[in-house]
Amino acid sequence: MRQDYHQLLKPELIKSVSGLSLIARVIVDGYLSGLNHSYNVGSGMEFTQFRNYEPGDDLRLLDWKMLARSGRYYIKQSEVETNISVKFILDASKSMLHQEDELSKMDYARILIASLGYLSQNQGDAIGLFALNEQQLYNVYPKIQKQHYNRFLLELTKIENKGKWPENPDASKSLHDRNHKELIFFITDLYEHNEELTSFIKRLKTPKNEVVVLHLMGKNELEFDYKGTVTFEDLETGAKLKIDAKTAKKEYLASLEKMIKETKDTLLANDISYHLFKLNEHIGEALQVFLKKRNKLI
Repeated sequence: MRQDYHQLLKPELIKSVSGLSLIARVIVDGYLSGLNHSYNVGSGMEFTQFRNYEPGDDLRLLDWKMLARSGRYYIKQSEVETNISVKFILDASKSMLHQEDELSKMDYARILIASLGYLSQNQGDAIGLFALNEQQLYNVYPKIQKQHYNRFLLELTKIENKGKWPENPDASKSLHDRNHKELIFFITDLYEHNEELTSFIKRLKTPKNEVVVLHLMGKNELEFDYKGTVTFEDLETGAKLKIDAKTAKKEYLASLEKMIKETKDTLLANDISYHLFKLNEHIGEALQVFLKKRNKLI
């Protein structure tokens, strides 16, 4: 049975390392406890291939029974192949501060990334974090060590949302590795001015990685559940627009549906997965996306 984590969604917890760690554990452990299979590294697998230990290999992957029998160090080859690099790239533009029911997209993104990072760490994967806006790049390069998770969370709490997504076409070069297996999660509200986000995402895809876009939107954004005359403000530019909600609703919903469909089709055409998440949805649903994509990659 899934344990409800919503009572933990308080600003002081979401913006602290210990609080994010607690929320992530409750979400992951509660959601996966009902699954029939284990999510630990190598659990339930049969190993038929070994290779000699080489300097730099993870000592946790040594086969101690083989050592006892032969006096030599061997690595379980098939288990080595299940360790991948999981990178989270976060849209840190100001539009991610959009808030509904006291939870902003950025709050949701922090909880989402902390939970997926916790699950990845438990799998024995290297986890990395990159957050970007036109003013700053935050980066934590992937590592496997357990203490790395705390640094991962610390950087996640320090991210400040400013301005827009940058239009720098070279920005993706330092954020992924074209030579190794990677699972990349791009977390964004897909609010863009000139296809700068879509173009960036397409450049992330390589034959050796899996790229997953997690599109965050609020219930009000999706349903346009507003009444009377409403003034909307663009968080990135400061521009304001006053409209009659009833008159604008039909055109807005049609434009939104078109945008989502076109974006999804473009990403799928580039072998990139697209998933829409509402701010009021259980984050555990993203864990299933992670497990499916990880299994496909390994």
